[in-house]
Amino acid sequence: MRGQPKNISLPRRLICDLMRASMGVPFISLSRSLQIRPLLEARAGAATPAGWAAMFVKAFAIVARDEPILRTVYAKWPWPTLYELPKSVAQVAIARVEDGEECVLPQRIAAPEAMALAAVDAEIRRAKTAPLEDVPMFRKIMRATRLPLPLRRLSWAVGLNFGRQRGNWFGSFAVSSVAAYGGGKLHPITPGPFIVSYGVVEPDQSIHVVIRWDHRVTDAAPIARVLTRLEQVLNTEIASELRAAGPKPIRQAKELTANPKLP
Repeated sequence: MRGQPKNISLPRRLICDLMRASMGVPFISLSRSLQIRPLLEARAGAATPAGWAAMFVKAFAIVARDEPILRTVYAKWPWPTLYELPKSVAQVAIARVEDGEECVLPQRIAAPEAMALAAVDAEIRRAKTAPLEDVPMFRKIMRATRLPLPLRRLSWAVGLNFGRQRGNWFGSFAVSSVAAYGGGKLHPITPGPFIVSYGVVEPDQSIHVVIRWDHRVTDAAPIARVLTRLEQVLNTEIASELRAAGPKPIRQAKELTANPKLP
């Protein structure tokens, strides 16, 4: 069948490189529905509610503050080792349209546990709308993606295999979701070590969460504990910060409580 060849765009080339880097990671996953009624009530009453990605980024980073394993990466050079980072670094998958093409780019957020929730949210929203050249992480990753193939492979090898550089390039965890487009159980892959995905809010005020992780770093029992702790943090610390941001007019709060939407 005669077709039409098409050039691979820079954003699509990035995904090709990312998938190649992810092929050798032994991922396993654990999913659970989290009960988040206190969080939903706090978010419905907030004057400027944060997006769901921001809430999950900060909540996971808060859990990782007390769980060093969530700040640990697997590095191969100069020899295979587990490398513990001093702070969390999130990579948030940002859906954009560039030159008429839908694409996904990673936004880096360092130490989100120490940032205000509103600041985390602002970083994510800015990455969705600002020109590519105005977002430092996008400039950095596009510069590497423009390199010829041998140099690109070398830069990825350095970023993947030295513990310190893994924190700079790929972070300690990633957050990705399709909830804004109708939900579904997304099981994304990255070079690791941890990936968090969430669905839509269910009628019983729960939300389905999936954590995928590099099995070389940890096992299932600690991740089961992390999911329990994540539910607690969302309903306490994140909910408290939403309430502290100021109340919404009563009518709007009631409408959102009855029909919570994921942005």
